[in-house]
Amino acid sequence: MTNVLVLVGSLRADSINRKLAEAAAHHAPEGIELHTFDGIVDLPFYNEDIDGDTPPAPAVAFRDAIAASDAVLLVTPEYNGTIPAVLKNALDWASRPFGASPLSGKPLAAIGSAFGQYGGVWAHDDARKVAGIAGAKVLEDVKVAIPQSVVRFAETHPREDAEVTTLVQGALTALAEAAAGTDESAAA
Repeated sequence: MTNVLVLVGSLRADSINRKLAEAAAHHAPEGIELHTFDGIVDLPFYNEDIDGDTPPAPAVAFRDAIAASDAVLLVTPEYNGTIPAVLKNALDWASRPFGASPLSGKPLAAIGSAFGQYGGVWAHDDARKVAGIAGAKVLEDVKVAIPQSVVRFAETHPREDAEVTTLVQGALTALAEAAAGTDESAAA
């Protein structure tokens, strides 16, 4: 069983990206289980002064969740051309302690949806860049950017969309293969 930790970059309860994460969990291929970590909202802004011998409890819980997973899936919108601050902050917490972070070497993919015509590709590119610098084994070839989400999913849930199903299953399969060490396309 491949355990994938899901981080949703939007805090909004009715977020299309939260629904996309739900679609991924609903359509996960056999042998892949997703767990969404909703505690990123509880993480204080990263500050080395509070990340000493006893880091804040939300940071400990977050790092433990990453350590317990086989891979990480970021599902994020695009805010002003980049990733939401809450997701960047979470990646900062995940990157520590330097040299021994739970994210180090962990397969990671970034997907998502946005209102615009490009589906959030700038945010996904930035998420991959930040995660790679933080030490994750980023799957650069996994590209799922669903444009015009507000219109496309106005009357339907993403899990009911055949294209979304195919795309998220492909992303999850790539993560499982990377976690098993059978994916040759992952870049450090």
